[in-house]
Amino acid sequence: MDILMVAAELGPWVAETDTAGTVAALAKAVRQLGHEVTVAVPRYPGFEEAGLLVARRLTPLPLPGGGEVTVFDGQLPSGVGLVLFDAPVLFERPGVYGEESADYADNARRFGLLGRAAAAFVRQRAQQGKAFDVLHLFDWPGALAALALTGLEGERVPSVLTLTDPRRRPVFPASALAELGIPPELIAGAPSHELDVLALAAAQADTLTAPSPSLGASLGDPAQGGALERTLGELGKSVLGVLGGVDYALYNPATDPLIGSRYDAEEPSNKARDRTLLLRELGLELGLDAPLVAVLAEPGRDARLELALAALPALLRQELVLVLAGPGAHAPGGKLAALRERHADRLAVVDAGDEGFRHRLLAAADILVDPALTDASGRLIMAAQRYGAVPVARATLAARDAIVDCDVALETGTGFLFDDASPKALEGAVARALAAWRSPGWARLRRRVMRLDLGWDRPARRYLAIYRQTLGAAAA
Repeated sequence: MDILMVAAELGPWVAETDTAGTVAALAKAVRQLGHEVTVAVPRYPGFEEAGLLVARRLTPLPLPGGGEVTVFDGQLPSGVGLVLFDAPVLFERPGVYGEESADYADNARRFGLLGRAAAAFVRQRAQQGKAFDVLHLFDWPGALAALALTGLEGERVPSVLTLTDPRRRPVFPASALAELGIPPELIAGAPSHELDVLALAAAQADTLTAPSPSLGASLGDPAQGGALERTLGELGKSVLGVLGGVDYALYNPATDPLIGSRYDAEEPSNKARDRTLLLRELGLELGLDAPLVAVLAEPGRDARLELALAALPALLRQELVLVLAGPGAHAPGGKLAALRERHADRLAVVDAGDEGFRHRLLAAADILVDPALTDASGRLIMAAQRYGAVPVARATLAARDAIVDCDVALETGTGFLFDDASPKALEGAVARALAAWRSPGWARLRRRVMRLDLGWDRPARRYLAIYRQTLGAAAA
């Protein structure tokens, strides 16, 4: 098969949400299974700043409705093809979607260009006799390609729309119709004052998927009351949930060049050396016989530290060493400063740091607390499991798919879940994890967690089956 993936971001070059890592890992895994894959994204400065080689096409690409866009071609290290649509005025900015929690005011125009350019690229390839078999579109920016294609005669290509993070679904005014590249006939009967891109695209896409089975099931519930859910209910469409994974080329403690000492599930002793290295780096007490608990809030996720900060005094009454890392970790507040001073030997508060620091933190940690109040993919949880940092997480939709809650005897389970978004619930889950660390069954639990199949091969094969089903249904 020949597959085109369309998205707003692509890791590690341009990554603000879990979508970036999902697109990169899935494209690589599908390519390794013997299929042709091309990823189409806007041209951001980050690609060439990181040393990725791309070549400018001599002839611009004509766009539906008029105008043209310059196209750059390249190839990722994985062998995946790369197409970049160049619009410096729109995409040479600090953020992908916006800055300081506010979306850019011209996002309709920005990602409308992505959708129209992707549609034009699909048309061009078909005219050259190299038509794509399947389009895989990610979230509302990628979904605009499906909407733009409906306005092109004869360019019907089966499409899969993945709702990686359906919470990011801006509603645009009807006046943005032309900027978004949406044919007017698609909004017949829709509310005249608003455009919900995902709801419109869900009606056009052949197959809908989500990054976890639980999230997929929840999106099919009309009781949620959103335009997307109502559309799915009216059309009788379901959302297939496919739990992703982590890229073993990036997340593997046996080969990771970003950590001090390598280890694996069968010989984890070097994890203690990674712990010592991180404690020394952060100026924490080296000789404490206590577990290292990491609270990590990653940028681009709904991983806020307020809940962990509220639970901090109670957590520090336990015998542990704690590293609090993430955006907002240094938020002003006398209480936090006092706690840091009082517990300077076993509490470190740091920014999320670069990718290398996050890897060192996972390699050193015995327990990883994921403070996300919502989570669509479970990627951080699975990365922690890969490194033997047993996860503690709120029972979000993705967390329930990624973690089997441990039983008291530690005979089963791969982490610890809590239901309520409250400090008490978080404290209780951490207390369970600490009790497990002190028990004889901890080594067995850690080995079980590290031996989980968390790679992208199985999810990629599931997506290939979805592509084939989509192709078959379209041909019927």
